[in-house]
Amino acid sequence: MLKQHLQKPEVFLYLFAAAVPLSFATWQALINNFAIEQASFTGVEIGILQSLREVPGFLAFGVVFLLVMMREQTIAFVSLLALGIGTAITGMLPSVLGLYCTTVLMSVGFHYAETISQSLSLQLVNYQRLPLVLGRQLAVGSFTGLTVFAVIYLLVEWLALDYLWIYLLFGCFTVVLACVMYFACPHFKGEAEQHKTMVLRKRYWLYYLLTFLSGARRQIFVVFAGFLMVEKFGFTVSQMTLLFLVNGVLTIYLAPRIGRLVSYWGEKRTLTLEYGGLVVIFTAYAFAESAWFAASLYILDHVFFAMAIALKSYLKKIADPADMAATAGVSFSINHIAAVLLPFFLGLLWVVSPPLVFIIGAVIALASLLLSQLVPGAPERGMETVFSNA
Repeated sequence: MLKQHLQKPEVFLYLFAAAVPLSFATWQALINNFAIEQASFTGVEIGILQSLREVPGFLAFGVVFLLVMMREQTIAFVSLLALGIGTAITGMLPSVLGLYCTTVLMSVGFHYAETISQSLSLQLVNYQRLPLVLGRQLAVGSFTGLTVFAVIYLLVEWLALDYLWIYLLFGCFTVVLACVMYFACPHFKGEAEQHKTMVLRKRYWLYYLLTFLSGARRQIFVVFAGFLMVEKFGFTVSQMTLLFLVNGVLTIYLAPRIGRLVSYWGEKRTLTLEYGGLVVIFTAYAFAESAWFAASLYILDHVFFAMAIALKSYLKKIADPADMAATAGVSFSINHIAAVLLPFFLGLLWVVSPPLVFIIGAVIALASLLLSQLVPGAPERGMETVFSNA
């Protein structure tokens, strides 16, 4: 029965969705406390660390060149190995340089795995089912992350386990699951043979621009919202883990429903709701003085993040089938252009004025909101924006 299930592309995608957060959720849950307690990080060092973490994302376009040498599923396997190993050895190197090196290794695996996951999802699932499958992938990833956070909480609170062993444990879990996927699942074929060179299409310009702004905005949340909780409000590892647990429960429940909402409501309306909500959330972050209010904003931001399904669904409808792998790589690179630079410069700004960092996030969300109005009500090839002629 298990072997039968492993023959299905969607099951492979769900396993992929589980393998990534086994390591990345562990890294994310512990990194702020680990960096501050073990390596004496300030806002400057954490900004540099996060900038370094995003460099492999900026270089994600390189996945198209790897396609010349290996299949996408092989790239997925190698990426998960790098992610797992990078996470596993993080606790062994509690220093500024050590954290920089392990973060880069982990990040290479994470970003290439995410790129391939998006590419395979767009290739192996038809556009009618895509929002639902993407929602389920988010739910699977969140359930895995939820389990990780729960176990971390128990390991820290009940067993007082050191960071080293927690990182090692979950990093190894990713490596084991990657091996299962590689040796037990067949090779799946998509709609069309993928281009093995970089692809930049003029008609995808709106998708590229929304992706760029999404990367800039998301980076502010990923880097500085969590750091705010620890530095300003004194959240402990246990409290941060509980916050992630709440996010995970909500995503498990809401992500499949958001997928159905995209199918029913359309990409334009969903993106409008997402970006409008984020303008309010980032503005509120700038003036948050209560730990519980800031925690509520953190949870709401995470819920709105699930609506990014709409942007992937938009790409599926407007892109040529043979463009999926190349466009996934290019879009990840575009997503990380600002992400490479912003954490460093905003880390310097953070020392002077933390609220201003979140005001910048609100401005970026407002720009996304205005641009989302150019998405057609029914996007398709030849009707990529409201200016296109079908």
